[in-house]
Amino acid sequence: MNILYFYIFLLVHPYLAMWWRSFEQAGHKSWEALIPGYNYFIAFKIGCKKPWWALLMVFPAVHLVMWAVANTSYIRKFGYYSLGDTAQGIFFPYIIMAKIAQSKDDFLPETNWANSKELSEREWGDHLALFLTLPVIGHALALGIGAVTRHKPGEKSKVKEWGDSLMFALVAASIIRTYVFEPFQIPTGSMEKTLLVGDFLFVNKLAYGPKVPVTPMSYPLVHNNVPWVNIKSYIGLETCEYTRLPGFSDVQRNDVVVFNYPSGDTAIYDPRVPQGLMGHDYHGIVNDEALYYWRTNKLNTKRRNILANRIADSIKNNNKTQAIDFERLNSVSNEMANQRILSKFGGEFIKEIDFWKNEARKGINSGVTFCRGGMSYQIQDRIEHKGTIFRPVDKRENYIKRCVGTPGDWLEIKKSILYINDKPAFVSPTQNLQYFVSNVTLPSKDVMIEKYGLEKHRGNTERGDYHLNGESEYIMQLTLSQLAKLKATYPDGKFELDSESFKQGDAPLTDSQKLANLSTFPKDLNIVNDIRNFQKFQIPFKGQTIKISESNIAWFRRIITAYEGHTLSEKVDGIYIDGKKVDEYTFSMDYYWLMGDNRYNSADSRIWGFVPQDHIVGKASMVWFSKDPLQGIRWERLFNFIK
Repeated sequence: MNILYFYIFLLVHPYLAMWWRSFEQAGHKSWEALIPGYNYFIAFKIGCKKPWWALLMVFPAVHLVMWAVANTSYIRKFGYYSLGDTAQGIFFPYIIMAKIAQSKDDFLPETNWANSKELSEREWGDHLALFLTLPVIGHALALGIGAVTRHKPGEKSKVKEWGDSLMFALVAASIIRTYVFEPFQIPTGSMEKTLLVGDFLFVNKLAYGPKVPVTPMSYPLVHNNVPWVNIKSYIGLETCEYTRLPGFSDVQRNDVVVFNYPSGDTAIYDPRVPQGLMGHDYHGIVNDEALYYWRTNKLNTKRRNILANRIADSIKNNNKTQAIDFERLNSVSNEMANQRILSKFGGEFIKEIDFWKNEARKGINSGVTFCRGGMSYQIQDRIEHKGTIFRPVDKRENYIKRCVGTPGDWLEIKKSILYINDKPAFVSPTQNLQYFVSNVTLPSKDVMIEKYGLEKHRGNTERGDYHLNGESEYIMQLTLSQLAKLKATYPDGKFELDSESFKQGDAPLTDSQKLANLSTFPKDLNIVNDIRNFQKFQIPFKGQTIKISESNIAWFRRIITAYEGHTLSEKVDGIYIDGKKVDEYTFSMDYYWLMGDNRYNSADSRIWGFVPQDHIVGKASMVWFSKDPLQGIRWERLFNFIK
């Protein structure tokens, strides 16, 4: 339901609650209850002596919380303290409000906190308020401190005191997090060396203008999943259209930007692993799963036919031992057989790809996927989960990359060099590129770390900044300054930028190459892109009208359907949008192209494409804390601004 209806409800509420009657009992004029906005100012003044709290009701995400605070504090001024009264005040206050309006009694004086009877009457109501503010943890704090301190007569109970403090703290923090800045942690190495795993950032939402939440009804201070209990943090009962408040600037080329993951509208949901399957590229997973389903079916069919004939011949010749040996073959995974089948019959899969993608979606929706190898031929393992869920824009996973292209820019990648509008793009001093390095003898790991800032391994994995490629060649991830240092130390060394493309020359695409195209945007069998070489294209901008046809529709399918909400049908006689045959399309949003600074180890726009304007969250502004997973706090990175 659109948020507008909820605000209309808030405007109507004072009349439903008959405040014009009860205001007089509280010593105010009845006409004050009839002026929209001002009536809440007076209600908060009556209930909790904080009239300015009425201003907080303007903010989506806390407006209904403050409405409940206004009602609860208001009815308590007329003696309604109990657990049931508090619950009604929070969720449906009109029965009590009617009683108050029909009563001739004046409202009560302040609670006498030295009176045990009054304390007892409101005890469970205060517990409920504290529970809804911060379940369990709030009670642990309140009761724990209450147990070790002595309650002084005339003071609020610890439960009431903590309930009030935590409620306002969470409201204030929610407003700041939603509209001003938000902390963010770097979980992966896709932005190295600009940002490191273990960096904690402030994301400035005022830079581009804060977004009004699309799903305002959500648990405060968490994103899309409540930790520990692993449940969704939001409810789709109340929704808001995309609205961005004014900011200081537009997204600029080369800004480091935090955004909602564009391919995260459909996510595989496994609450056991919040940082695992959830939020990954569902559409890429479908392609991988489809290949797995087809390959497994093809392999099993071929084996069954061969084995059936061999077993029948063995039984016919009374050779039961040989028949049993043939049966055992059926349970043995044969990697070479997988590769041979793909090489020989891959064209069949391509012809049947839509069928197998539908089969893959059915399997995923039923709660089953397999470990993926990115269109590899590896045998895969069954994973059971909770199927798929749809996530609204503001609840998709937060990603961070560098904006390399803005609306209207022309982009191209040739031999690992990015070009913007036909000119080589800006290269950040901390951007990693990959080099093949030979004719060098490297010193110890400690020297490589101290002198060049290069790590061979990280943690318990082989991933690092350099590793051997065969016997005499290294593959290195280097910034420009690191490259310069190594060249100065090893003048006879050979340093070659990794620029190899999987497609060589003008030869027709093989089936394997077509399948490889499904791993890179726009995930079309016949459009050849990879992370080192990308066809020239233009980033769409709001109001731009383009010609669309079978030859270019793949670049814009997700824009038309997922981002701008139209139906798209591709038929023999042409392209249909919202049921109407068209040959052109006008974009309703600006789009951006974002890439990781760790160019060869980054899932970015080269994988999932354009980033819509409504997915932009804010500008990464400062590293306020940094902790290496192995070495401890990185003191030199604290309070560094991000460039």
